[in-house]
Amino acid sequence: MSTDKSGFPIMGENNPLHNNMYGPPQPGFAMPPPNYGPGPGGPFPSAAAFGQPTAPPYGQPPAPAYGQPGYGQPVMGFQPGPYPQMPYQQGPMQPGGYPADPTAPMVSPGYGDIPPSYDDNDEFTNSGFEDKSIRQAFIRKVFLVLTVQLMVTFSFVAIFTFVEDAKTFVTENPWTYYVSYAIFFVSLIVLSCCGEFRRKHPWNLIALSILTLSLSYMVGMIASFYNTETVIMAVGITAVVCFTVVLFSLQSKYDFTSCRGVLFVCLIVLVLFSILCIFFRNRILHIVYASLGALLFTCFLAVDTQLLLGNKKLALSPEEYIFAALNLYTDIINIFLYILALVGRRE
Repeated sequence: MSTDKSGFPIMGENNPLHNNMYGPPQPGFAMPPPNYGPGPGGPFPSAAAFGQPTAPPYGQPPAPAYGQPGYGQPVMGFQPGPYPQMPYQQGPMQPGGYPADPTAPMVSPGYGDIPPSYDDNDEFTNSGFEDKSIRQAFIRKVFLVLTVQLMVTFSFVAIFTFVEDAKTFVTENPWTYYVSYAIFFVSLIVLSCCGEFRRKHPWNLIALSILTLSLSYMVGMIASFYNTETVIMAVGITAVVCFTVVLFSLQSKYDFTSCRGVLFVCLIVLVLFSILCIFFRNRILHIVYASLGALLFTCFLAVDTQLLLGNKKLALSPEEYIFAALNLYTDIINIFLYILALVGRRE
């Protein structure tokens, strides 16, 4: 076998290694093209078979090249360290696999975060894709509380209307009306302005019970000054009006929740109008005042119904069932009182 100066075998037609690897040369070719697959003589020999250095294994530095110090000597004393293990973290990515903010730390979004609770939200939220079962349970709870409130109130109305001793007690003790009004006003402010308090069970139910009893006593005292037929007529008209408004709010495509600001302005005007009616005793003026009051609180009932249903832009949070029941209850009671003043005849 012929070799060059460095000891590497010359590939040629008289080389037996070449003939074993590639077979006999073909006529017209000085050297056949290489074949990287296993030949008839076996697999392709490694570089060590020709006296050439091989690639070092992972973790070991390469051997010195020819002509450098330490050539031909084994590398001693090298201990490869373990591969560093880094936690995988991924931040928000842009299209292409790059982070959205190069200076921001690459952290995993959302993992380990605590979802926001309803305690941190306002009572009004934007209605979106919400679980229907949660909303339906919320509606059932509100209507259950509202039914109990209305039953208590109209029980007081029935007692003060049909029992003569109750009418006599009201006539002899008018101070009880002002006491009940003060209790109602304080409980109304607490439930309306203290969001954390009205979400705490059972204190929210206790405060709502106190408000319901005080307002029921007031409504019963007011109803005792009217004829029995007038009270029954006012109750019937109130029931028809409220049922109609609720059905209309369910079927209407118009968003009444966007009119809350206008209705609050109208409420302020109505309060000022009521002060005017105190100083000017005029029957026509009182009829106009009662008509405007019944119309305004009918609109409030439509708005509060849509806030409860959650099918419009604004909706009540499912944690605000006390606040929703309070709104509907006060709307219905105000409608009843204004209709009673409109169609009623005092005894």
